[in-house]
Amino acid sequence: MNEGTAIGTTAVSGTAIKGSAVDGTGHDERLRRWRLVLGGGEADGTGRSLAGTDAAMDGALTALYGRGRTTPEGRDRSGGLGGSVPSVARWLGDIRTYFPRSVVQVMQRDAIDRLGLSTLLLEPEMLEAVEADVHLVGTLLSLHKAMPETTRETARAVVRKVVDDLEKRLTTRTRATLTGALDRSARISRPRHRDIDWDRTIRANLKNYLPEHRTVVPERLIGHGRASRAVKKDVVLCLDQSGSMAASVVYASVFGAVLASMRSIATRLVVFDTAVVDLTDQLDDPVDVLFGTQLGGGTDINRALAYCQARITRPADTVVVLISDLYEGGIRDEMLKRVAAMKASGVQFVALLALSDEGTPAYDREHAAALAALGAPAFACTPDLFPEVMAAAIEKRPLPQPAVTEEATTPRDSPEPT
Repeated sequence: MNEGTAIGTTAVSGTAIKGSAVDGTGHDERLRRWRLVLGGGEADGTGRSLAGTDAAMDGALTALYGRGRTTPEGRDRSGGLGGSVPSVARWLGDIRTYFPRSVVQVMQRDAIDRLGLSTLLLEPEMLEAVEADVHLVGTLLSLHKAMPETTRETARAVVRKVVDDLEKRLTTRTRATLTGALDRSARISRPRHRDIDWDRTIRANLKNYLPEHRTVVPERLIGHGRASRAVKKDVVLCLDQSGSMAASVVYASVFGAVLASMRSIATRLVVFDTAVVDLTDQLDDPVDVLFGTQLGGGTDINRALAYCQARITRPADTVVVLISDLYEGGIRDEMLKRVAAMKASGVQFVALLALSDEGTPAYDREHAAALAALGAPAFACTPDLFPEVMAAAIEKRPLPQPAVTEEATTPRDSPEPT
């Protein structure tokens, strides 16, 4: 099954059709669905013709996935989207009419990748027509240096919408999870009754169990620290802004803003390619952070970690999060030495191959193995898992890691081309 067939199958499943009623049962309905999946001249052997909404759906799929395919008579069956902005805008409206949002977003990404439509995103009319998502934001960030002034405000509005949606989804849970972790990490030995951590207190006093009274005498009380305005932890987000990390850049910027809004956490955001840029002073607005990045270019992890290391003042209370696919263009041995030195000083070091919903990306397996040997396993992390990962790092306990299979990875042995 080719790519076009795959998206067609998704789009025409019984629950995915938007604005089109299922108009048949049994054999005829099966032929209808196969016709929508297969497309092509002479109904690709199904003998089923299309009309009305079905024909319009087929036309929208053909414009994107039918390019280069021919009918039995040798004619190209695809009209394509061409280079006309009105034509593309109409197509974007059509797919929003006939397909659900998740399918629309996939089709938009495919149109940008397959048909070279990224330059059309420089047109305000196009930006107003597209369905905004994380991947579109990544594309806009890669283009924003080339955007004309008339398009930039529209682009910021699109990015703002996606960022606001992400903040609504992620902020509450992140703050709740990390606030609990911060309180637990600040344990005190003479707590008030309501601050006692009974589970840890009982475990610490099991030797004082009195069988005749069936009770434990707590000689040592362990409690949670009370919430305070004091900074309890320093967090450094060290973010690879190479082109392959677009989705991670978006999510990391949002999480950076959430962490910066918590008084108990001092947050620093550092982005890098072959240069290093500190965007900490822009963390109050993740949109400013995103437009301060520059997707693409090479990668010098060692240089970025050197910058971060030089700004650590409380290593025992610091968490450094490196978000990178680990294709190091700098000095590999120096990079590993820096990680080892930070861990030896008490820094909690977290290495994320990606921070996105896309699974494990291509990454440098050798560097990942070397970090694991230093006690810093590298793994991909979804936005939903990130608060738990940060909570574990703050409490200095083992990090929760998703299962990674060989099929989910595409490791390479040489650095990613710049």
